[in-house]
Amino acid sequence: MKEIRPWLSAMRLRTLPLSVSGIILGTCFAYYNGRFSWWVLVLAILTTISLQILSNLANDYGDSVNGADNNERVGPRRAVQSGSITPEEMLDAIKFNIVLVIILTLALIWAAFGSTNFLFLLLFVFLGGISVYAALNYTMGDAPYGYRALGDIFVFIFFGLVSTIGSYLLYMHKIDHVTILPSIALGLLSVGVLNLNNMRDLDADANAGKITIAVKLGIKRAKQYHYVLIMGAMFITVVFSILYYVAPYNFLYVLVFLPLVIHLKKIRAAKLPDDFDGQLKVLALSTFLFALLLGVGYIL
Repeated sequence: MKEIRPWLSAMRLRTLPLSVSGIILGTCFAYYNGRFSWWVLVLAILTTISLQILSNLANDYGDSVNGADNNERVGPRRAVQSGSITPEEMLDAIKFNIVLVIILTLALIWAAFGSTNFLFLLLFVFLGGISVYAALNYTMGDAPYGYRALGDIFVFIFFGLVSTIGSYLLYMHKIDHVTILPSIALGLLSVGVLNLNNMRDLDADANAGKITIAVKLGIKRAKQYHYVLIMGAMFITVVFSILYYVAPYNFLYVLVFLPLVIHLKKIRAAKLPDDFDGQLKVLALSTFLFALLLGVGYIL
């Protein structure tokens, strides 16, 4: 058990619900439009979870090598920096996870498209490759994009647009305008989780030379940026529900607005890194619940 705990910590299991939010949302919209497959759902979730774990392991390794993980950092203890997992062991785990992602991605593509839709086959092979690249190069490599204030863009694209629109495409074999606004809203909330993490680590990141949006903006404007992300997601979703209104259940997600508003009030009052860290789980789980209720609200 002692040997397993560092790996479970490095995998950062608390990030997994957020990673599958777009899959759930895209699946619900596809189900509403008459298409669903358990094989596609299970494989899409497993692929996404594997990619998220790959990203978490790579971040643990990359931040340790680049010095962003140090005694100033607040939050979960990092495995490589603490010495509970050696860099060599982490690299082996990363390589194993890459192989697993490739296998799961190919199985998912086959389950969704079979031997037909050659262009979609190529598209998802490309997306799979780009996803692995994004997972690895956030903190690893000679020029990690997470150290150049580009993490927010990648999170918005992959956790919002690719996850939601892509999962819908797996079922429907077409892109539909109905998924655009929800994917944008989910992307904004996901960026909010990253920004919250970056506000927590602002001083440590700045001292280590890790330039994030929060470091560039400073804590005051980073908070303002956070308000725009969360309130923007809420506004876009309300607009979506009005434009695509079918039944009162479509507004079921409004239940999540209360914890989001409370969250914003706590961020406004936050001063210490621990204040931000305590809100990470709140925002991540609220985002997951938001995606679930928004999707379920259209299939009830």
